[in-house]
Amino acid sequence: MKVTNPPKAFIALVSLICITVLRALDRLDQASFNAIAGLVVGYAVGNGIAARNHETVDPIFGPADE
Repeated sequence: MKVTNPPKAFIALVSLICITVLRALDRLDQASFNAIAGLVVGYAVGNGIAARNHETVDPIFGPADE
């Protein structure tokens, strides 16, 4: 597996780190954390505006070159 879209991967990673820090500092309750994490994971999978417009979505991870 390789990263095929580094900017999208970076956005998802930073988002997950930020909400994890907020949860550790008890600024987010568990339900809010789960909701935001679900949105970030959904974004990382490719549920974006391009998918809604039936355009090709660049995935974050792709098959490894052999």
